[in-house]
Amino acid sequence: MGQGQRNGAIVALPSGQAEAGILPDRMIAELAAQGAIRLERPFAEDQIQPASLDLRLGKTAYRVRASFLPGPNAKVSDRIAALKLHEIDLTEGAVLETGCVHIVPLAESLALPRDLSASANPKSSTGRLDIFTRVIADHARSFDRIEAGYHGPLYAEISPRTFPVLVREGTRLSQIRFRRGHAMLDAAALRALHARERLVDADDADVSEGIAVGVDLAGLGPDKLVGYRAKRHTGLIDVERRNGYDAGEFWEPMAARADGSLILDPNEFYILASKEAVQVPPDFAAEMVPFDPLVGEFRVHYAGFFDPGFGYEGAGGRGSRAVLEVRSREVPFILEHGQIVGRLVYEHMLARPEKLYGQGIGSNYQAQGLKLSKHFRV
Repeated sequence: MGQGQRNGAIVALPSGQAEAGILPDRMIAELAAQGAIRLERPFAEDQIQPASLDLRLGKTAYRVRASFLPGPNAKVSDRIAALKLHEIDLTEGAVLETGCVHIVPLAESLALPRDLSASANPKSSTGRLDIFTRVIADHARSFDRIEAGYHGPLYAEISPRTFPVLVREGTRLSQIRFRRGHAMLDAAALRALHARERLVDADDADVSEGIAVGVDLAGLGPDKLVGYRAKRHTGLIDVERRNGYDAGEFWEPMAARADGSLILDPNEFYILASKEAVQVPPDFAAEMVPFDPLVGEFRVHYAGFFDPGFGYEGAGGRGSRAVLEVRSREVPFILEHGQIVGRLVYEHMLARPEKLYGQGIGSNYQAQGLKLSKHFRV
């Protein structure tokens, strides 16, 4: 059992089965019990996921003039004070409008030991609603990355892009992973794991610096559905309301074209699916990362964490498609069927989670194909 020390405080790290890796659910709970994760109020019942922790919004949102990073010489609160336009009370719920940038202090803060770092990502449902969300720490030089040994508050930057959204104190838009050391599998280890577990169902899988993931534009089901394009000028979405909205009021379904292509229109938002079905074995976690920022004028996959057990047959998956949240940029861009749009990188877990994704923890996207967020009825 290792220890971290900062400002005179000693925090015991949970012992694991590996020297480096992602902390599983029970170790996250232990971190909170030891004070390395500091809470304004106790965890919600399902807040700890197999390899991550959902982060909750605090009581106040600050509308600011622009997005920012504090940099090494400033705290986030200092930048809020300089850029704040007005405050929004979230205790009874409030609407965050599209095109606006909001900073919200989170209910969780950190006092990490020296050998433990963290990274954050939007939750799957957040990405599928086109809510651009990033986590910021004091003195940070980058978004969604928390350095080892960090002591301080966490903040969410929230900018709805397509739909106005209703959020409230306690709403969970982001999640955080904790890791010790460098846990990512190199190319040789990834190939060996794929040989044992068949991480992707393609016989010609590209396994090098991650599993290559292509886009499916051939279509699924009898209607040959390839995806959905978000409509503009819709009603608002309460992010806590499950199965509460008719998908047709917010989304335009798209059928496959004969040539297997799709033209992305500038500044439009699309939900697509991967060509491959993927799985994450129980002793590993995965993350979708951009394939190459130079291959096209589009952004893919806002929400990139894949928990242990995603798509895994033993957890009810039998391979699951990765849903791709795609936003085009300044110019129209043509996607072709099978075009690589991302890579799934794998990391070791420090230990196997007590519960895998899809095993009685409210997992919404196990065994998924092309699927909108949990808020919509199709």
